Amino acid sequence: MTETLKLPVLPLADSVLLPGMVVPVRLDEPEIQAAVDAANSVDRTVLVVPRLDGKYAAVGTVAVLEQVGRLPSGERAAVVRGEGRAQIGSGVTGPGAALWVEATPVPEQPVTGRMTELAKEYKALVIGILQQRGAWQVVDSVQQITDPGQLADTAGWSSYLDLEQKSQLLAETDVVTRLELLLEWTKAHVAEQEVSEKIAQDVREGMEKTQREFLLRQQLAAIRKELGELDPDGGDDSADYRTRVENADLPEHVRKAALTEVGKLERASDQSPESGWIRTWLDTVLDMPWNTRTEDTDDLIAARAILDADHAGLDDVKERLVEFLAVRARRNRKGMEKVGGRGSGAVLSLVGPPGVGKTSLGESVARALGRKFVRVALGGVRDEAEIRGHRRTYVGALPGRIVRAIREAGSMNPVVLLDEIDKVGSDFRGDPTAALLEVLDPAQNHTFRDHYLEVDLDLSDVLFLATANVFEAIPGPLADRMEIVTLDGYTEAEKVAIARDHLLPRQVQKAGLEPSDVEFSDVALSMIAAEYTREAGVRQLERGLAKVLRKVAVKLDSGAETPVHVDADALVGYLGRPKFTPESAERTSVPGVATGLAVTGAGGDVLFIEATAMEGDPGLTLTGQLGEVMKESVSIALSYLRSKGLAGDLATRKLHVHVPAGAVPKDGPSAGITMTTALASLASGRPVKSSVGMTGEVTLQGKVLPIGGVKQKLLAAHRAGLTDVIIPKRNEPDLDDLPESVRGELRVHPVSDVSEVLELALEPVPLTAAA
Repeated sequence: MTETLKLPVLPLADSVLLPGMVVPVRLDEPEIQAAVDAANSVDRTVLVVPRLDGKYAAVGTVAVLEQVGRLPSGERAAVVRGEGRAQIGSGVTGPGAALWVEATPVPEQPVTGRMTELAKEYKALVIGILQQRGAWQVVDSVQQITDPGQLADTAGWSSYLDLEQKSQLLAETDVVTRLELLLEWTKAHVAEQEVSEKIAQDVREGMEKTQREFLLRQQLAAIRKELGELDPDGGDDSADYRTRVENADLPEHVRKAALTEVGKLERASDQSPESGWIRTWLDTVLDMPWNTRTEDTDDLIAARAILDADHAGLDDVKERLVEFLAVRARRNRKGMEKVGGRGSGAVLSLVGPPGVGKTSLGESVARALGRKFVRVALGGVRDEAEIRGHRRTYVGALPGRIVRAIREAGSMNPVVLLDEIDKVGSDFRGDPTAALLEVLDPAQNHTFRDHYLEVDLDLSDVLFLATANVFEAIPGPLADRMEIVTLDGYTEAEKVAIARDHLLPRQVQKAGLEPSDVEFSDVALSMIAAEYTREAGVRQLERGLAKVLRKVAVKLDSGAETPVHVDADALVGYLGRPKFTPESAERTSVPGVATGLAVTGAGGDVLFIEATAMEGDPGLTLTGQLGEVMKESVSIALSYLRSKGLAGDLATRKLHVHVPAGAVPKDGPSAGITMTTALASLASGRPVKSSVGMTGEVTLQGKVLPIGGVKQKLLAAHRAGLTDVIIPKRNEPDLDDLPESVRGELRVHPVSDVSEVLELALEPVPLTAAA
């Protein structure tokens, strides 16, 4: 039976004493001083116990007090030598102020084969660690230890074990378990050391490689300089780029990004693909006009004069642009800065049929403002990268069209014309219209970020003009960010003025003629506009003029005298017989035919609706590529006439409603009263007046609903030679947009009920021959 000892307790808070260890202990705490004094007064034996987090361990080390003295620093200390483990029992009384306890020594275990194997493995690991550190004297000491328990207790000197692990070793009385714990901890430490050493070696090799490459590049540059192989302008090396960036007038955030890329270029190899990307990116950044702006004109009268000289009509657009100039001029005079980083954010969308001058208007706007002009064609663009740019790591990467437009303009406040914005497509490569949202939104475009540049670009000073043929084709979120200005087309008088002042001089020059070689009468120009072309714009009119001038050139080469006079009689010889005559002259007064008005992509147009009845099973046949809305309009018209007793015998006969030009798809909510009038004419036998055109939707109760595109439709009626037009009464305010010359030649009848339409449109007496 093991003898119980009565020993003073010496607590250690910052270390653990294992058997076989000799350590100094500072006498800086009362408990430690008391334990040393008590040991000196008895047999110089103490029980050293770890005290972690204020708690004493259950197992301590019986130690002998070897010496008491002072450290080199002058502090009092005692040297203790651990001899064996002891289980701590209950407290007892003893001399002095020390804490005395009963301690039962732990007996030594006999050596087993398992102990020997574990001890051999652990010794090999420890010796390997010591050899890496060069501690050869310690290696010899460890090799001389043969007792497994004694070998395990040498772990108290290990720096890679923490206090908790050493305390766990002291508390473990089984040698096999101690060795297993040590093997697990030591292997983990060795693995960690290997990873750390590999990382350090990789870093060391990378630094050496970078330094070596830098030195070689410097030597290569010096050799090339001596051989005269550098470019005549000083070369395209990284030092040149650093100088260019530092001397360039760049915003601070752009300069910082550019210098970062120059640093990468200096570290990259000339053969690295990255160096090529960086050089191209730096060239693009340095070509951008970051701080270049043009001054807007403050002379509003001169600006309006430029617009009037370049374009006839288009008063809405001109007034809006003059308003834009007036506001900017007042802000500049007051020294007002951007609000929250935002500028004017003006985005005007010019919507109208082809040939009315939307695209050419952009250049006139830039000239009136005194700004640079650049055009961005968006028709058919389907790739989002066309707007935002490609990531520069891609092969052939380019900045987006907006950035390229700014670079081409050479200033940060140009007029940018986004042409054909309604023809932008989308597919698997992205949605360009969604990318345009950030470009056109005044709340966002002061920090527009191109994927290629990857730095903020301020677009808030750019005046964006967009053009479109059909407003409905513009995506809703995009249209919401634009101010729509509608260009509905020109009157005949405006066309003659445009031809005289703009088209004719341009075509004379293209034909190689002199202005004195040919003379056009106003009557001839008016005939070309009215009888040889029928359009909202002037594109076909310009082609007609070009055709006449080509024939004039042939006559002059054949010896004709100058100037050649082109009048109404001569037009037949140049252009042939007129292609268009007034619609009223083309039609015969037949019951069941009515003239409607429609809006197409080419502007307003007249639309015939024909109805006929025949013997056969009662039913309704619709032809002419009609959409769902127009099919519904026919059904509503027929139901209304039947409900009012105006359908005659149509209910018992087979009906056929046709809209000519059957190959052209037609749809829209404005043919209701025209359908009703055609069917009422068929039922009553009363023809529709040939001079009357109409537009409007109808309800089952006979109410006439408002429609859109009134101005375009009335211009089309005027071109077609109609004299009376029926429109919904609620569209009466739209007449304010109609030119005075057209309004004076048309009799417009606003109506609210179908009965008024029938009274105005149908001939008073049916023709007997038609019955």
